[in-house]
Amino acid sequence: MAARRHRTRTGVVGLAVAALAATAFTVPAQASPSGAGHAAGRTGHEETRRALDAIVRDGIPGVAGQALTGGSVWKGAAGVGDLRTGAPRRADDRFRIASITKTFVATVLLQLESEGRLDLDDTVETWLPGVVRGHGHDGRRMTVRQLLNHTSGVFDFIDDPAYAEKYIVPGFLKNRYRTRTPQEAVDAAMAHAPAFAPGSRYAYSNTNYVLAALIMERVTGRTYEHEVRTRIIEPLRLHATVMPGDSSLMPGPSGRAYSKLGEDSAGATVHDVTHQNASQTWAEGDMISSAGDLNRFFSALLRGELLAPEQLKAMKTTVFDSGYGLGIERLTAGCGAQLWGHSGGWIGSLSFAVTTEDGDHSFAVNLNGDWSTAGLGQVVDAEYCGTAG
Repeated sequence: MAARRHRTRTGVVGLAVAALAATAFTVPAQASPSGAGHAAGRTGHEETRRALDAIVRDGIPGVAGQALTGGSVWKGAAGVGDLRTGAPRRADDRFRIASITKTFVATVLLQLESEGRLDLDDTVETWLPGVVRGHGHDGRRMTVRQLLNHTSGVFDFIDDPAYAEKYIVPGFLKNRYRTRTPQEAVDAAMAHAPAFAPGSRYAYSNTNYVLAALIMERVTGRTYEHEVRTRIIEPLRLHATVMPGDSSLMPGPSGRAYSKLGEDSAGATVHDVTHQNASQTWAEGDMISSAGDLNRFFSALLRGELLAPEQLKAMKTTVFDSGYGLGIERLTAGCGAQLWGHSGGWIGSLSFAVTTEDGDHSFAVNLNGDWSTAGLGQVVDAEYCGTAG
C-alpha cells in the first residue's frame, strides 16, 4: 500500500511512526513464537488471513485485524498476545491506537466549525494567545487548519533531543509512569526553530495536535476527553474505545505490547511496554480502541454520519503531495483501490485503520510489537486487492 508522507525520525519512534506509510518493508525476519493464524466470523478473506500469518513469521509476536463490509464482520488474528503465557492474540483485543487519535481530534474541530463556534482559518493566536512563540514560532501567522493538515511548520516536540531522552530512548523504562502535561510538549517544540514558514509545505508534527486539542478545550470550556467521548464514542457506541487520561493501565480484553526500544539486532531484549502513562501521548496519540471500533468510526465518518458535507469535503482536501487532509490521509492500495484512514505507531503498537470512499468496506489491523513493519502494507493489500502484493 502506498501512502505519501515525509518525516524524519530516529530510534524506536522512527520505526513506529515513519515506516507505517511504506508499502514494503525490509526489516530482517526473526523467529516467531507462533505462526498459526486463527479467525472467527464469516468465511473468506483467505489472503488477509495469510498476510496476518506472514507478519508473525516476520517476527512480530501477534497481530489482530477486523474487516467490516456492508455490515458483515470478519475477524482474524495470528501469533501470541502474551509472550510469557503463550496466550493467543485475539481479534477483539484493545490496543493503543497512537496517531489514529488525530482523526478523532480533527473530527471534533470540524464539528465545532459547522456549529459556528470557530473558523478553521482563525489564527492559532486567536484561541491560544501567546502560546506559540519562541525561536521564530508565531501563532499569529498560522491557522487552525494548518495545524490539522500539518502545514503549520511547528517543530515536532518528539524531535527535541532532551524530550526524546526523557520519554523515549533511553528514558522510557525509567519514566514510563510519569505524567506529561501538554505544556511540556509545547515547551519542547518552542525551544527550536519552526521547520518552515506556515503554509509553505507539509511536514508531520505531533505538536500540531497538542495545539489543536488545546484549542478544542478553549472553544468548548471542556476537556478534550469529554468532547471526543460525548461527540463520537458515545453516539457511535464504541464500547471498546477509551480516553485513558493519565492512566498507565490497559483495559481488557487486551494482550501485551512489546518493544525493543530502538535496538535493531535480532537478539535485542524485548520489553513488555503494556503499561505506560497515556498522558505522554495525549491528544496526539493517547486513545485505546479495538479494530472493530475503528472500523465503525471510519465507516461512519466517510458516510457523513459525523460531519456535514462541507466539513467532510474539507477533511478530504489534501495538501501538497502528502495525501494528508485534516486528520485523515488518502491511501492507494497496490491494485489501485482508493482508501481513507490513518496509521498509528507508538512504543509497543503499530496500527492501520482504513476505509473506502463510501465507508462500506473498512479494515483495521494492529501489531503488538514495534520493531518490524514487514507485511503491514501487504495485509491491507490482501484485504482490498485479494493479494499480498
